[in-house]
Amino acid sequence: MGLGEFLQNLASQTWYANFNYKNAIMIVVALVLLFLAIKYEFEPLLLIPIAFGMLLVNLYPDLMAAPTAESNGGIFWYFLQLDEWSILPCLIFMGVGAMTDFGPLIANPISFLMGAAAQFGVFASYMLAIAFGFNGAQAAAIGIIGGADGPTSIFLTTKLGQTEILGAIAVAAYSYMSLVPIIQPPIMRLLTTKKERCIKMEQLRPVSKLEKILFPIIVTLVVCTLLPSTAPLIGMLMLGNLFKECGSIVHQITETVSNSLMYIVVVLLGTSVGATSSGEAFLRVDTLKIILLGLIAFAFGTAGGVLFGKLLTVVTGGKINPLIGAAGVSAVPMAARVAQKEGAKADPTNFLLMHAMGPNVAGVIGTAVAAGVFMALYL
Repeated sequence: MGLGEFLQNLASQTWYANFNYKNAIMIVVALVLLFLAIKYEFEPLLLIPIAFGMLLVNLYPDLMAAPTAESNGGIFWYFLQLDEWSILPCLIFMGVGAMTDFGPLIANPISFLMGAAAQFGVFASYMLAIAFGFNGAQAAAIGIIGGADGPTSIFLTTKLGQTEILGAIAVAAYSYMSLVPIIQPPIMRLLTTKKERCIKMEQLRPVSKLEKILFPIIVTLVVCTLLPSTAPLIGMLMLGNLFKECGSIVHQITETVSNSLMYIVVVLLGTSVGATSSGEAFLRVDTLKIILLGLIAFAFGTAGGVLFGKLLTVVTGGKINPLIGAAGVSAVPMAARVAQKEGAKADPTNFLLMHAMGPNVAGVIGTAVAAGVFMALYL
């Protein structure tokens, strides 16, 4: 091969020679997300791998190519199979369980109600998706975005056989999880008064070790006997938490599940989710509808939790700060941290984090239950 032929061949393989304006748009989107994650620290553990996967696939779409007789396929295609087989979502749930203290939920069982109220966004957007022309199974997969729970969104979408919209749903769910600090505060401030945001809650009662050990076992028995289809998610969440509460007898497992394994899975899942966002696949009318409906679902879920919190404020004579209701979406622990920050802005001496963790954990369970309801309806 001569030098001229070599240079011509090299030039034909560059991104510029195969320029596609849709890929260029998605590259800009990826760079914006990277900026938000790095500069403003908007959940960088999630947003950086998602945005970088998005960047890579729009520079070289073959990263997502399926295997053929002539090719082994792209590396991200194999990562995505772990999502579609529900392996990575279940491992994420186990890691979340191992990292989460269910004590605030046990100490304040009323948190379950706020976690349930925040699922309003799931069912409201489900109805809207049907009105937008999606079929029932598609609408259910879109609606679950309202729980702000990426693993559950992926799990339900694949279980319902809606893999053609998996990329859009996964990117929407994880992006909204990452952007909780931007999306939730305006809604929280709009629906509450400063007086309500300043409410200080009483310190939670101490929770015994026995209660913490029994809780994941009892929840598994109750939820999985009523909705067996939730067993992969609820079971892994509760198994991870049981590891945590058993303490030193399984210390090595707890450390592995909550650290090394968790972060490996986050990288694989984040990059593969981002890599579903090629310009050709993402910039379509249906995809944009899903992104919009996901935002509506998340906003409605936040509003549902806050409004129910306001109701409890009245019922309890002002003992509950309605801000913690916003944590009922299952973005753990981001939503709880946002409730804490908003409470502290109203009164710097206010400390809501542990109170908000109750609805936050309840939201994880609630979103998994909502997914189980949809699976019972459409499977």
